[in-house]
Amino acid sequence: MDSNLVVLSTTRIKRAADTYKIVDALNRTLKEEDLLFGIALDDKDKNSMVFTIYRS
Repeated sequence: MDSNLVVLSTTRIKRAADTYKIVDALNRTLKEEDLLFGIALDDKDKNSMVFTIYRS
C-alpha cells in the first residue's frame, strides 16, 4: 500500500453495524479521485468509531 497518504479529515461517529458498507461504497466510487476512506473502532470508546478520509 502507498505510504504517501494524507489525512484530510477525521471524525468520531456512533458505532453502527453497517457503517462499513458506506465506507466500502465510498472507496469503490471515489478511488479514481485519489480518495480513500477508513473506519475503525475508537480505542477510547467502544461505542464510537473513527471515520477518516485520506488522499493518496
